[in-house]
Amino acid sequence: MNLFSLKGKRALVTGGTHGLGMAMAEGLADAGAELVISSTTPEKLKKALEYYKGKGYKASGYIFDITEEEEAAKKVQEIYNNEGPIDILVNNAGIIKRELAIDMKVSDFRRVIDVDLVGAFIMSQLVARDMIERGGGKIINICSMMTELGRNSVTAYAAAKGGLKMLTQNLATEWAKYNIQVNGIGPGYFATSQTAPIRVDGHPFNDFIINRTPAARWGNPEDLAGTAVFLASKASDFINGQVVYVDGGILATIGKPINEK
Repeated sequence: MNLFSLKGKRALVTGGTHGLGMAMAEGLADAGAELVISSTTPEKLKKALEYYKGKGYKASGYIFDITEEEEAAKKVQEIYNNEGPIDILVNNAGIIKRELAIDMKVSDFRRVIDVDLVGAFIMSQLVARDMIERGGGKIINICSMMTELGRNSVTAYAAAKGGLKMLTQNLATEWAKYNIQVNGIGPGYFATSQTAPIRVDGHPFNDFIINRTPAARWGNPEDLAGTAVFLASKASDFINGQVVYVDGGILATIGKPINEK
């Protein structure tokens, strides 16, 4: 089981203040990692740190915008100075703008690409420089089912997440020789506070997800923890440039799931 131990490792999780980011951060901490959480919202960061420390985890937090290169570089250096080197980077921070492509403002499209794709590049580049010097590290990009599939009204998000897959593969190609593994996680549909209003019996989208998912349920946030730990640990040292989809089987089928009548 030492293959999966993260004891003595430090993980920076961008946007790890709530939802799936928090679930993955908690999994990493349970495996022994020290947490560093970033956010753009002081109130969310304070609440998240109280939660982590209440669980007995060692955790610190920093406020900065991952899309601002100079600001991010200063904060990453501050993290190194205050906490120590970053062994694991989870590029989790992201936004979505639900609007039909024909109506979407170019500025909104650019903002989604900037946060979901360019921000991941900026953080990966900043952290990888030190990882190269130290002889290795783990970078995990949080992709999506929209990395592989289109969906109505999420054009910018799908474009960003599709690009994130190729960023993952190209960074793995360039940095594998430095013992840096760059992989991705593609979550399916999960039970979070954001999806609570539609996760009720009789809601069309709730019925759609349950019927189209071979596992016949929404994912629980903790379902992501094992994959995050695996990709952050020594157990995945020869896995590089891959996206692991944690989706209950949705992407595995275009047919009629066994649970659908």
